[in-house]
Amino acid sequence: MKTKRILVIDDAATVRMYHRALLESAGYAVEEAINGIEALEKALDSPFAMYLVDVNMPKLDGYGFLRELRQQEIPQVPAIMVSTEAEAKDRAQAYRAGANAYLLKPVTGPQLVTHVRLLLGEARA
Repeated sequence: MKTKRILVIDDAATVRMYHRALLESAGYAVEEAINGIEALEKALDSPFAMYLVDVNMPKLDGYGFLRELRQQEIPQVPAIMVSTEAEAKDRAQAYRAGANAYLLKPVTGPQLVTHVRLLLGEARA
């Protein structure tokens, strides 16, 4: 079976490295983007199995990235929004933009991997 690719989108290098380590240890291939514009370019260039998206980023935030992504004529895959924004309005905005799940930072390894596996339809959640 081919390794599933996940794009981690966050402007903070430490967060990208943390999420990469969690996902790679669970057997996924990880690529990174530092903002929504770079992420959109990568998504249009080559398909991913999932997107892990920060909200607050320069140039194009996570909400904007998801709205743009969902309008593209490419295979649509799950997206998990990961943010420090904890209010109900933030969660609602993420779902309106096209998120499939919303997790608060900092996420734990088991929490992240469980959500990824469930959204990818993998048996062992």
